[in-house]
Amino acid sequence: MIYQKLSEIQKRLFVPKGQKNNFGGYNYRSCEDIFKAVKPICEECGCVLTVSNALECIGDRNYVKAIVTLVELETGEKIESTAHAREEKEKKGMDGSQITGAASSYARKYALAGLFCIDNEKDSDATNQGDFANYEKKKPDYISSLKKLIVETATIEENLLKYYKAKSIEEMSIDQLIHANKELSRKKEQQNG
Repeated sequence: MIYQKLSEIQKRLFVPKGQKNNFGGYNYRSCEDIFKAVKPICEECGCVLTVSNALECIGDRNYVKAIVTLVELETGEKIESTAHAREEKEKKGMDGSQITGAASSYARKYALAGLFCIDNEKDSDATNQGDFANYEKKKPDYISSLKKLIVETATIEENLLKYYKAKSIEEMSIDQLIHANKELSRKKEQQNG
């Protein structure tokens, strides 16, 4: 039962890279972003998520081990995922507790990513289409489909845009459009079923 629930959570979970590293010039997702996206899905699936840390000393270096546990509420079945992050000996501008905290956050993020199969690739539906440039041409179809599903499911467009951190449907990325279409199609099936 727990694996069915995990599979459902993995299918539904979408965590965009909504954070920006201005120094490095790249987008990323934080541990907090994952928590925010996964908690409502866990609740709907009858599961609870817990996260804890353990410190491990290997040689003269400390490692933070993050342990993420998904518990199915009805049966008590559990699945765990772990990840390690090494503490820096020193980091400019940080005291010891901040160094440990940074390592903890990093380890937790990767333990969550491991459990829920969150990766850094494009949505699999996008990459399975072959040439992404050709796939981009289908964007108007996804926009049209999404607008239709918003009406059919009585979804509040403002809430949808807020979730995807987009100003308009037209500004949503291909990945976001694919995910939103899947979610609203699922919602429509549930409403009609």
